[in-house]
Amino acid sequence: MTAADAVPIVFVHGTRFSAGQWSMQLAALRDEFPVAAVDLPGHGERGAQPWSLSTATEIIASAVDSLDRGPTLVVGHSLGGYASLEFARRCPERLRGLILAGASASTRGLWAAPYRWVARLVPRMPADRLARWNDRLLLRLYPREVVEATLRSGYAFHTLPAAWDEVLGRFDAGAMRYVNAPVLILNGEKDAVFRTKEADFARAHPHARVELIPRARHLANFDAPDAFTDSVRRFARQLPANS
Repeated sequence: MTAADAVPIVFVHGTRFSAGQWSMQLAALRDEFPVAAVDLPGHGERGAQPWSLSTATEIIASAVDSLDRGPTLVVGHSLGGYASLEFARRCPERLRGLILAGASASTRGLWAAPYRWVARLVPRMPADRLARWNDRLLLRLYPREVVEATLRSGYAFHTLPAAWDEVLGRFDAGAMRYVNAPVLILNGEKDAVFRTKEADFARAHPHARVELIPRARHLANFDAPDAFTDSVRRFARQLPANS
């Protein structure tokens, strides 16, 4: 693959995080691919912007356009994965491939009930206390260089209720029928919750496959940055040339 043929890649972060979630992937891939990472509405530098899926898809589309390389591989984690599914439905002509990371659980039915409870609880807790708890947790689980950009960017707890309220009840494997591009369902092997319907998601699309990151959990790109990046790289190299 020549530099001119390299697939552009846009990364979309998960709940409460920001574009900083992808610092390791951006650093590892930018020599081969045009890459960008977005802040979703209400997150990171867009912290004051109200959340909506519609705005999220517009932000992803703007990032695709900013790379100016045509249809793009979009990599979405968790909340960002569901936002990427919505982008695939609304902007099929801008999508060359989709990686759903930790986003192959149905958000419908009884499964969503605990998350609705958490969404109601979070606003009652001081944001600075939640931030300190998250900082300690990330530094206990991961090397500082893996999470440093996330620590600097802070957390969007204030956006969580609105984001989850819109996503919960909205997505299941049926959303895959709107994806007009190859799909990699990339999950941590030990992500017990968000890979529960991965087989259903894969069966719902004619060009989807599942790949697991050994021993990784929901934040697979933190648990195993090199393995996660290698999976993205291989998938990007396999995508058809832009017609």
